[in-house]
Amino acid sequence: MRNACLVVVDAQNDFMPGGALAVPGGDEVVPVINRLAARFENVVLTQDWHPRGHASFASSHPGTKPFEVIQLHYGKQVLWPDHCVQGTAGAAIHSQLDVQKAQLVIRKGHHRGIDSYSAFLEADRKTATGLKGYLKEREIERLLLCGLATDFCVAWTALDARSAGFETTVIEDACRAIDLEGSLGRAWSDMTKAGVRRAQSAAL
Repeated sequence: MRNACLVVVDAQNDFMPGGALAVPGGDEVVPVINRLAARFENVVLTQDWHPRGHASFASSHPGTKPFEVIQLHYGKQVLWPDHCVQGTAGAAIHSQLDVQKAQLVIRKGHHRGIDSYSAFLEADRKTATGLKGYLKEREIERLLLCGLATDFCVAWTALDARSAGFETTVIEDACRAIDLEGSLGRAWSDMTKAGVRRAQSAAL
C-alpha cells in the first residue's frame, strides 16, 4: 500500500498470556499481524521500554497497588505491575512476530518520570518521540494500527495520529484490550469522535 504504514503497537512478551501485564488473548494478534505486515511496504514497531523503578510502576510508590490511579506531575497515572523493563525477556518483541520488514522501532516510556502510551507523544503531552517527523518525511498519509492494548497504547496512538493529520484506521481483529473499568468503550468513543476508522483485517 503506497503512502501507508502499518504501526504494530507493543507486541511484547509482557503483554502476552503469562506476561507481567497480560492482555487477554494478546498472543492471538500475532498471526493476524504477520499476514497484514506481508502486504505493507512500510512497517513501524513500538516497544514499551521502562527503566527499573519507573514512575508508572506501583512498586515505585509504597502503599499502592497495581491499577490504582495517582496524581503525578503531568496528571492522573494508572499504576501498573512492573513490566517491559529494559533488556528483560518481558520487554522483547514476541518471538513469532515477523518483523523483518520493520524499518523503525519507537521505544517509549524510557524516561523514568513519564509514562508513555502513544507512539507520538508521551503522557506529559509535550515530549515527542519523533515518529510524526519520520512519517511526514517518508510522505506517509495513512496509518493502520494494530497490537496491544486497544484501549491504551493503540487508542492513544490513534488519537495522536489524527491530531497529526494522518488518516487513521484501527484494525480491530489485530488488537486486544485490557478493558479496565469500561476503558475499551471510552477508547472507541474517543477514537470515533476523532475520526479514527475501524476495520477488520479481512476487509483490507
